[in-house]
Amino acid sequence: MRLRFLGKATSGGQSPTLYATGEDSYVVQGWIVTDEAVLAKLDLDDNETVVEIYARLLSFLENDGLSGTVANIVPPIVHVMENGNYVVKGTRVEDPAILGQMDIPDHETCVLVEKRVMALLG
Repeated sequence: MRLRFLGKATSGGQSPTLYATGEDSYVVQGWIVTDEAVLAKLDLDDNETVVEIYARLLSFLENDGLSGTVANIVPPIVHVMENGNYVVKGTRVEDPAILGQMDIPDHETCVLVEKRVMALLG
C-alpha cells in the first residue's frame, strides 16, 4: 500500500500527520493515548487502537476531495479532549511496508480509517 502525504499539523515539535492510501482509506498518525479515563470509555476490538491528534489535522482531508471541516463528532472521532484535540479510532497499523514509509516517534502510532467513515465527519 503506497501512502500519499496529505498534511501535517505541527506545534512545538509535535506533528500528527495524515496520509491517503490507494485503497479508499487514510492513515492517521498521532500520539499514543495513555489517559486511563479516556481509554476506559472506549470499546476497542483486538485489532483497533486510538490516536490523539490536533483537530486542525483533519482540514487536510480537503487535499483528497473531502470536506476539511468537521461538522459531526462521530466515529472515527470517539472522544474530544479538554484541549480540543480529537481521539480517533481505527485499525492498528502493523504492516512493515506501511510503517516504513513514515517517520513515527516512540510516543506516536497510527491507525487506518476507511474513507467512507471519514466522509461522515463533514
